[in-house]
This record gives sequence, C-alpha cells and structure tokens, in this order.
Amino acid sequence: MDILLVAVERLRYHGNSSRLGQPLFPPLSLMTIAALTPEKHNVTITDESMEAVDFDQTPDLVGITAMTAAAPRAYQIADRFREQGVPVVMGGMHASALPEEALQHVDSVVVGEAEELWPQLLEDFQHGSLQPIYRHEEYPDPSKIPAARRDLIDIDKYVAKYTLQASRGCPFACSFCTVSTFFGRTYRTRPIEDVIAEAASLEGKPLILVDDNIMGHPSYAEKLFERLADLKTSFLTQTPATMLKTPDLITKAAEAGCRALFVGLESISPKQLAKVGKKFNPVDRYKELVQRLHDNGISIIGSFMFGLDGDEPDVFERTADFAEEAKIDIAQFSILTPLPGTKLYHQLQREDRIFEDDWSKYDGTRSTFVPQGMSQEKLDAGLQWIYERFYSWRSIFKRTATRLQPLIWTINAIYHRRVGKWVTDMRQQSATGE
Repeated sequence: MDILLVAVERLRYHGNSSRLGQPLFPPLSLMTIAALTPEKHNVTITDESMEAVDFDQTPDLVGITAMTAAAPRAYQIADRFREQGVPVVMGGMHASALPEEALQHVDSVVVGEAEELWPQLLEDFQHGSLQPIYRHEEYPDPSKIPAARRDLIDIDKYVAKYTLQASRGCPFACSFCTVSTFFGRTYRTRPIEDVIAEAASLEGKPLILVDDNIMGHPSYAEKLFERLADLKTSFLTQTPATMLKTPDLITKAAEAGCRALFVGLESISPKQLAKVGKKFNPVDRYKELVQRLHDNGISIIGSFMFGLDGDEPDVFERTADFAEEAKIDIAQFSILTPLPGTKLYHQLQREDRIFEDDWSKYDGTRSTFVPQGMSQEKLDAGLQWIYERFYSWRSIFKRTATRLQPLIWTINAIYHRRVGKWVTDMRQQSATGE
C-alpha cells in the first residue's frame, strides 16, 4: 500500500503566519509510526509546518495526527481525502480524548500509543475489516518503540533536527496536562541500549529528548546520563522542578551534555499551584533551582501559565519581575487551557465556564473559559504584555548579560522579533472579533 502520514499544523487552518512558538521540531510521532509500518508498504510523511498537503495524491490510506488546536484543520484534511474515496485514520492527543468526535470525519481512530495497534490496523484494513476504534487494554511496553524513520523527512529544514524518546508517562496528575491522561501515570522506560544506539546513529548531533520527565526514574536517568556522556553530544530535555530532590542528577545531566532544561514552573503562587494539582513545585526554591542549573552550565526554559482561579491582573507584573530577578533564560507564557480529556476540562465543563468551541483557539494564547480574578480581556492582554516585556531588549540584557551564552542570546533575539509581530496580529484579531 501507499500510506500518507500527515502532521497537521493549525496555521494552515487559522491563517495566522506569525503564531508565537511555531513548531521547530520534526514530527517524531509520525517517524515512529513509519518505523512501525511493515516494509512491504510505501510510506511518505507530510509535515504541514513545512509544506501544505498535496490533495492530488491518491494514497491507499491516510494517517493523521493533530493536537487540539490543529483539530479543525485535521478534520478539513480528512474530509477532503474521504470525498476523493481515500480512507483516513487518526491518532494523537485530541483524537484519543474525543474519538467519537473524530469519527465524524475519519474511518478509524487509534486511541493512545500506536505500538502494536498500528500494525494490527493495517492488517485489518487490508482484509476489509477496519475497526472504528483501536485501543490498548494496557499501556504498551516501551521496548517496542523503534528507531524513528528520519530518512522520510528533510531533516535540514528544522532548527532542532534530532528528536528521540527514552521514556513515557509521568507520575504526577496536574489537572491541565494531557500527558498523564495519554501516557499514563506509570513511568515506563525504553531500554537504555536502544536509546543509546539511536542517539549514536546521529553521530554526535545535538539531541532533543522529548521525555516529559527525564529524571522521574532517578536510577534510570543516572544510567542514561552516564551512557550519553560517552557519546560526547549535547542535548535538551524536560523535567519538573522536583529535580532539586536529586541534585546529583543535575550534575550528571550536565556532564552528559545537557545544555538546557524545560521546566514547568507554571506559577509563583503555591496556592495557585495547589489548585491545579501541582503543589509539589517548590516555589520558595525556584531561584535556587535556576542558580543550580546555571552553576552546572544548564540554561532553563521556564513555563508559566495564567488564568488559574484567583489570578489577578497584577500576576503578570509579579511574574515578570520574578523571571527577570531569577534570570530565567527563556520563558514560555500561556493562558491556562482546558484541553479535552484533562481534569481541568471536565471541571470547567461541570461549572459551565467553557465558552469557546473553536478548537483552533486552544493554543494557550487566548481565553477559552471564564476566568476568576480578572476579565477575559485582561487575561488576553496580560499575556501579550508579559511577552513584550520579557522579550524587550532591556529584559533580555538584564537576564542574559552575565552568562554570555551566544545560543541563549540568539533565541531571545528571535523571540524579540517574533513577539512584536505576534502581539500586533493578536491585537488586530481582537479588534476585528476574530
């Protein structure tokens, strides 16, 4: 069979070409799906962050993955191919959370992880017995994760070219997060030999480990870092602020080549964090955490969100002051968003506070539910304000001048340029009611 796999990009649907945080990574999920596909099939991948789908193609089967904000575009693509008589299947976070919705546009949905399910789906399809929903009774063994098919994409088009995964799942249950819903709260690790073999095949290139909690299993992380150190490469990954409980792992990560960590700080208020199930974040030690990372030569990408119940308009200035004083290298700011399948989504549904039904707006850049503590307008404006302040030249210099990290300075400069256009576009959309 000829199989077309599509990573859907929301921008193709919404038409906003300056969205902040435009994808920089290749679609690891689809490269993994391709690797799970029996060799007798011909697989091609289209990543819409790089190129639009060619509807003149006539594959035997189309497979789509999309996050919630890209769901409308995914359904548009599915409808178009089905009109041409091409069967479509869909997986990923959104379809897994709302399979019945997805089935209004596709022939079959893969709920959760694709290992074991995808080969079975292909076999059923060839025998004319495709099922509407495929799902695991138990989470799959991560030893079944194959090395990604990077040969199917033009890797040089991406800024962060080489992504791979060592583990799945997270023991925490933050109410806003889709990870524990999709991957489960059991921390599952891929065989270290498999991870190292895949990393070694990239010949020392900088890596992006897409794990949600790389230090969640300390003994595994320690062994992994020791083996990565032998490769003499560098990498970026993600871990929670609880890493302070295992400071030796921070040092080992640095020795292994870790140059930056994405950390979900989320809020500078312990009270607010408790409301979303993240009271384990040590707010009083945030600055200590940043300093420890910097002392080890690791930059921090801090994530903050606004719109938590009780957040008031001054939260933006207080957070900006903190981020500058703590010398956060790079920050991702967002508005709390009730993604389908999460505890937050169900809570706000019960409270009848969700007012937005256009999934394309579920990207963290605008209000989708009625906040408490400030108006929707102040919440949206506050997000734009903090981005402008944090990525102003004054703030960039204040946060980065003492460390003289060329890469961090360059990324901040890119954000400075993007923020200006993004804020202008968002304000124009607000003024026109889009």
